[in-house]
Amino acid sequence: MPIPSRFANRLTVPVVAAPMFLISGPDLVVGCCQSGVVGTFPALNARTTEGYAGWLDEIGQRLAALPRAAPFGVNLVVHRSNSRLEADLALTIARKVPLVITSLGLNRDLIAAVHDYGGLVFHDVTNLKFAAKAAEAGVDGLIAVTFGAGGHAGMISAFAALQEIRSIFDGVLLLGGSISNGAQIAAARLMGADMAYVGTRFMATQESLAVERLKQMLVESKAADIVYTPAISGIAGNFLRQSIAAAGRDPDNLTPPQQLDFGTTDAKAWKDIWAAGQGVGGIETIPPVQDLCRQLAREYETSLATAGQFSCRQAS
Repeated sequence: MPIPSRFANRLTVPVVAAPMFLISGPDLVVGCCQSGVVGTFPALNARTTEGYAGWLDEIGQRLAALPRAAPFGVNLVVHRSNSRLEADLALTIARKVPLVITSLGLNRDLIAAVHDYGGLVFHDVTNLKFAAKAAEAGVDGLIAVTFGAGGHAGMISAFAALQEIRSIFDGVLLLGGSISNGAQIAAARLMGADMAYVGTRFMATQESLAVERLKQMLVESKAADIVYTPAISGIAGNFLRQSIAAAGRDPDNLTPPQQLDFGTTDAKAWKDIWAAGQGVGGIETIPPVQDLCRQLAREYETSLATAGQFSCRQAS
């Protein structure tokens, strides 16, 4: 299965730490990369383009001192509401960011520009229709954001999504949705994914920008505490029930906003109501990110080593 050649010998486990809005910052990105996991962040987490430039410079300088570190990436929201896209893309090109993750829209000029400097483009998809469009546009990787993933997520089972997308796409295929441990990363590989796309588990780390109450809420929550609703951003996604209630809204009686809200103009709703995936039940601690990466790698190797130990009888 195709893991990009520039990732070779730089990963300890085949994982991209997903870019989480208002959560992923330089410390989390560098901690992941140092530990052999691809660290990423949304450009919009730096609340101005100038701030984004500062983050890119900081991450680049810190990783330059770590020659064996995994590469890093940024998420660019392609939706028309993102007035910063042109300026942020120009910085991304100037700094030659190794990996660009696009979401909420396709932009062929962006893909071509990143390819021109040798970067990779991975694209979030929630169904086969969107996957086919992105594949035709020439992206290097597709991220299957399946049922149970934190934030904006699809309604399709991971089994079905991987099978359908792989039938039309031979590039890098990532699986996102409720992945919290190394055994699940191994399972994603066995199902046909090249890499796992892990978000919520990295939210509950010491380097995460999440406020302490959010981190504790992740530890306290189970899958039943996740609400799938379009009422936060206008597009269906998964959010923590407790945070919705704490923001003064009834989790069982929600109405969508008047307009789409992806945090491209105002992060207020996302600051108070927190996205998370159904894998929260696997979160019991808030470790340093390097400890978490080591744990994922150990669990992954152990799971792969034991996966084939079941003895089957010969088929008649």
